[in-house]
Amino acid sequence: VYIRKHPLEIPPPSEKDWLKDEEEDFFLQDPDRKCDALPQPFRMINKLVMEVFENAMEIIERREMLREAQKQKVQPTKFFPTAEFQVTGKANCLAVSGKYIFVGLSIGLAAFEVSDCKEVCAWDAVKTEICAIHASDLGNDCHVLLAVDEMGLVWLFCFHKESFVLIKILNEMEDISKRSTSMEVVLSPGGDYAGVLLQGKCRNMVYNTKAWLEIYRLPKDSWLKETEKNPGAAEACGERRSSWTSADIFLLQESPVSANKADAKLSLPVLLLQVKPPKPVTGSSFKSPLDALKKVDDGSMLGLGYDHLIKDSQWAQQEAIFRSTYREYLEAEGERESKEEIPRRATFHFLLPSRILQVGPEMKVQPDVPAGISVHWDGSHNLCLYLLNRPLEEKVDSDPKPDVVWPCAAPIACSAVSSCSRYLALACEDATITIWDKHLGYPLSVTAILEERLIRSIHFL
Repeated sequence: VYIRKHPLEIPPPSEKDWLKDEEEDFFLQDPDRKCDALPQPFRMINKLVMEVFENAMEIIERREMLREAQKQKVQPTKFFPTAEFQVTGKANCLAVSGKYIFVGLSIGLAAFEVSDCKEVCAWDAVKTEICAIHASDLGNDCHVLLAVDEMGLVWLFCFHKESFVLIKILNEMEDISKRSTSMEVVLSPGGDYAGVLLQGKCRNMVYNTKAWLEIYRLPKDSWLKETEKNPGAAEACGERRSSWTSADIFLLQESPVSANKADAKLSLPVLLLQVKPPKPVTGSSFKSPLDALKKVDDGSMLGLGYDHLIKDSQWAQQEAIFRSTYREYLEAEGERESKEEIPRRATFHFLLPSRILQVGPEMKVQPDVPAGISVHWDGSHNLCLYLLNRPLEEKVDSDPKPDVVWPCAAPIACSAVSSCSRYLALACEDATITIWDKHLGYPLSVTAILEERLIRSIHFL
């Protein structure tokens, strides 16, 4: 019998007994498949193929989860077009008024009936491309249209008895170099007023390349009476349009004023207001308060105003202090002073009568006719309100002052008016939205959004 003198020890493993990297998980393998191990490079290919299959299964499972979640949502109803318009050329814009659909084409205008989508009339005398169109129903099968062409001209039409009647080109000028272009056109509900934001060389203005707002009063009552007294005017205009020759069309393209006078069978609109951007704040040119009082003394001032007189030297001193204090920031921003000013853009809305628009007792006010407009210019803190019930004898180019001014803490970025014209929303550049009740004259709510966000547009739903 052999008896071991020393305790039993485990001998150190030799190099041939070391586990290879591929065999570290040998205890997870099936013993029956131990002899089925693939040699290299087939094992690497096997791993790549298995990884591709695993990634594919993950994608399939993710898509199945999304499909199941989509099934649980309420699916919107899909609607398909029930009719198709056949137009000549390219359709750029459209407007609906009453039972007609007016389409702006690359060669003019076309009117279609809503019921059967058939073309009832077309206007292509000047072969001009219409880029924007606004329409309003005046009643008695009469509609007013404002169309803007590719050159920025604003065409005023009256649609009656399935025919277009050209009334006037609002921004027409005999000298083409002084012609202004339209930036925005707004037609008031009911067709009582029209607003046109223009850019260019303003008439009766010394400075050039400016933007200004023109408000027109449309004599729709006169149009209805004139169309009733002379029902054949529209048909005659339509027949004359179809009988024009190529020479006539060439003359109309060269001088739109001739086309204006040729079709003008109705009363012309009246220029009511011409609103210009507010001038920058400057110092007083008066040497003493007494000179200022003599200039503007109308019996409504008290005191001499010694504490309210600001001279040009004080503005210059304040500007020098500001630049010396923030010189490094101004240099970092690379401030550039340009002599040519960029035309400012205005946002305006027609407003129905309310408490904030106080009208004198001598003026007749209708509840469904706009009584004023609200205007705010880019970069301005003030919302200016102008009354529309002005006497026609007043000089139009007198640059009227606003009847009501609402100052805001920050420049106004955008605004919106509700469909009932009672609520007015103002969004400022400090991301603050204020909802005003125009009938009561006080704000309903003030909402502040994150400072990092800039509000570009706002709408009532």
